[in-house]
Amino acid sequence: MRVGIGYDAHKLIPGKGMHLGGIFIECEYSIEAHSDGDVIIHALIDSLLGAAALGDIGSLFPSKDPENKDISSSVLLTQVIDLLDSKNYEVINIDITLIAETPKIHQKTDQIIDSLSKNLEVTKSSVSCKATTTDGLGFEGEKKGIACQVISLIEKKD
Repeated sequence: MRVGIGYDAHKLIPGKGMHLGGIFIECEYSIEAHSDGDVIIHALIDSLLGAAALGDIGSLFPSKDPENKDISSSVLLTQVIDLLDSKNYEVINIDITLIAETPKIHQKTDQIIDSLSKNLEVTKSSVSCKATTTDGLGFEGEKKGIACQVISLIEKKD
C-alpha cells in the first residue's frame, strides 16, 4: 500500500459559486483559477499522484497549457485514474478536509462523495469529506482564499 498527501489553495473573488468535489455550489464567491479551480479535486489529484510517485498536478496539467483553460477538474481526475489504472494501482480510500469560511458544504458532502466515488470507481464508504474553518485566521478566515488537504491510500492490483 502507498499513501499520498495533496494540498491546494486558490484565491476567492466575488462571484456566484464554485466547483468543489465535482459539483457546483452557489455562494457569493468564485475561485480564481486557470481551470475550474476545484480545490478538492486538485488536492485529490496531487495526493493520488504522490502516492504513486507520478509527479504532481502542475507537471501533468500545466496552467500555461491553453487546453487546460477552464477545463473541468473532473476531466483531469478521470485522466489521473486512467493513469493509475495503467500502472495497476487502485484507490483504497481518500480523506478530504476543505479549509474555508465559505461556502459551508455540510449540506453538500453527500453529493461530493457521490460524485468523487463515481470518478474514483470506489464505494461511497471509501470517500470521507469534511470541512473546517480557521475561526477568522489567515487567508481562509478572511475569505480571501480557500484550501484543501487530501490523503489517499492506493494499492497495486494483483
